[in-house]
Amino acid sequence: MTTTEAPGAKQAPPSKPAAEGRHSLGARIAARAGGGAMRVFLVLVGLFWLMPTIGLLLSSLRGAEDIAATGWWKVFTAPSELTFDNYQRLLDNSTITGSLFSTVMITVPSTFLVVVIGSLAGYAFAWMEFPGRDWWFLLVVGLLVVPVQVALIPVSELFGTIGIFETTFGVVMFHTAFGLPFAIFLLRNFFAEIPRELLEAARLDGAGEIRLFTRVVMPLGGPAIASLGIFQFLWVWNDMLVALIFADSESPPITVALQQQVRQFGNNIDVLAPGAFVSMVIPLAVFFAFQRQFVSGVMAGAVK
Repeated sequence: MTTTEAPGAKQAPPSKPAAEGRHSLGARIAARAGGGAMRVFLVLVGLFWLMPTIGLLLSSLRGAEDIAATGWWKVFTAPSELTFDNYQRLLDNSTITGSLFSTVMITVPSTFLVVVIGSLAGYAFAWMEFPGRDWWFLLVVGLLVVPVQVALIPVSELFGTIGIFETTFGVVMFHTAFGLPFAIFLLRNFFAEIPRELLEAARLDGAGEIRLFTRVVMPLGGPAIASLGIFQFLWVWNDMLVALIFADSESPPITVALQQQVRQFGNNIDVLAPGAFVSMVIPLAVFFAFQRQFVSGVMAGAVK
């Protein structure tokens, strides 16, 4: 005998398993990750990461006797030790000031050439048809894995033969040659994501390849170009291996000059500390100046 339910009667919801209503440990940790405790933890990690930089800054503001006697953290209990005399001595040191000028003369042309040549080559590989285009691009990608150390001896012999060994021009050419594979690879992939319809519309309006590149592709590729410029600037500015071999020994870059100061005058920490801090703060200033374009370029590449 079957029974029928009365019209309008509500059925009891099906019971859920007890385990289904419980959150796992990972889910609870993820839910609390955006809370105040996590933010405090991240701030502490950031301060710990910046501790060497803070220590270098405070050491550059202390006298040589104070640095030799106590650690940099002593300034928190004796702030009277802080002085700008070290930076005055740094400006009076012709070796350090000359090395800063040499570093700028190497870094700026190397960055400019890599950005310009890499942009042109990236556009050609992305939107121009020519015989063997894909094979040439594969060759460029293969050059990414060639280490700098492999080319030091043959390039030294080549530069010596043509007379540019131990010259600023030779260092610029070396950095440009080894920076181009990554530049072409990065910009070609970025330019290839530009809508084809946009380029075809510009061609219908009578735009040639040069005008198309300067008026359409370059503005759209600004974030990627800015990211490339920052990467190249940091690599060249902080380089010591190439500069130690190919740069002029009479006017070395800042990395080599500081290394020579350590070797020759091991007790002149009052010059080394501010010199090291200045050599570090300049690329940081360049990075923060183009930080927005850098983040846009990285995020655009991640989304695409």
